Amino acid sequence: MEEFVTFIRSIVGIHDSDLQLLLSKCVKRSVPRGQLILRKGQVASKYFFIVSGGIRFFYDQNGQEMTTWISFKNEFFTEISSLNPQRPTRFNIETIEDSELVVIDKKDMDFLYAHISAWEVFGRKIWEETSVRMIDQIINFQTMTAEERYLSFMNNPEFLKKIPVKQLAAILGITPNALSRIRKNIR
Repeated sequence: MEEFVTFIRSIVGIHDSDLQLLLSKCVKRSVPRGQLILRKGQVASKYFFIVSGGIRFFYDQNGQEMTTWISFKNEFFTEISSLNPQRPTRFNIETIEDSELVVIDKKDMDFLYAHISAWEVFGRKIWEETSVRMIDQIINFQTMTAEERYLSFMNNPEFLKKIPVKQLAAILGITPNALSRIRKNIR
């Protein structure tokens, strides 16, 4: 869990005793590529940190998988619209490559927030960062062309290497054919 500890300490200062309590509530899990972590209709009950690998959020629309969100190494995720109200999720969450995850149950996360002030600060900072990312994604859809959105993805070569064209097109809000035309025009 060394990578996880390094990540935590890059965000907040935390006492060793608090860190040990935190780590006692964490489980490291290896998940092969293509495995569902959460299936549509289930109620989310866990938070995840990606040590290595990547995940995607997707839903089914008329028989087509629509990828809405991708996360890679050093990111926290959960299906928050299911977790906090404790209602069935509309999404599937799947690994897009072999992944190492740190898993924390919701009840343990609630306990940690209540007992470790540094962890509460950590959680606030993580969710603020996630909120900014979501706002940026919404504004990009409203203000940028599909080509401009694709060009912004090119700034992160990991995304382009690890995300299949069909999923990348869905994230960009276009068809795979439109993405192929954009890529052809850029070359």
